[in-house]
Amino acid sequence: AFYRPVTGSRDVPIEPNQAACIFIDMQNYNCHPDGACLKEAGASASQYYLNRLAAIKPSCVRLQELCRDSGVEVMYAIIGSLTQDGRDRSRDYKLSGFHCPLGSWDAQVIEELKPKDDEIVMPKTSSSVFLSTNLDYLLRSMGKSHVILCGALTDQCVSHATMDACDLHYSVTLIPECCATYTQERHDAAVSAIKGYCRQKSMMELEQELRSRIGSKQ
Repeated sequence: AFYRPVTGSRDVPIEPNQAACIFIDMQNYNCHPDGACLKEAGASASQYYLNRLAAIKPSCVRLQELCRDSGVEVMYAIIGSLTQDGRDRSRDYKLSGFHCPLGSWDAQVIEELKPKDDEIVMPKTSSSVFLSTNLDYLLRSMGKSHVILCGALTDQCVSHATMDACDLHYSVTLIPECCATYTQERHDAAVSAIKGYCRQKSMMELEQELRSRIGSKQ
C-alpha cells in the first residue's frame, strides 16, 4: 500500500478544441424569480441566493462568450422530466419535489444564457448530469477530455458533476464565481471540499489561459 499524491496533476491547461463548458441547471425553474422552484418556496427562498444569481449572471454570460469565441464546446444541463407526471425522476428528485416537464417555460435555459441552435441542452432527472444523461458518451464522441463546470447549486449538482467527471477521467476546471447556492457558507464549504477533484480558476485567469492557448497556435 502507498499514498503518493501527484503534485500539480489537477492543473492541466485547457486545449479549447478538446474542452466543453457545461452550464448546470441555469434555467428558469430555479434561477428566475418567477420559476416554480423559487415561486413555490415563497418566504423560504433565500434572498442571498437571489442576489447571488443576479451577481453571477454577468460572469456566466462572459464565460459563455469566451468559450464560444475560443472554440470550446458550450453545453447545458437542465432539470427536466421526460414524462409529464415525472415518473422518470430519480428517488432524490421525487423526494425533493423537483419536477420540470420538457417544453415548459421552467425547463428553458435563462434568457441571458440562451443556447444557440446547435448547442446541446441535456435534460436530467438526477443530481449528477453524468448519471441520467448520455453526457459521457457525447463528450467522448466529440473528443472532449476537459470540462469547465459552473451553475447551481454549488454544493449539490455542480459538486456532484465535478466529482463524477474526475472519476470518469476528465480534467475538470471549476469557475466558482459562476456558481451559486443558498448561503455563502455552503458555497465556500463546497468549493473547498471539491478542490481534490478539480482545479479552480477565476474568470480572469481562465480568459488569460484561453487567449494564450489560442495565440500560441496562430
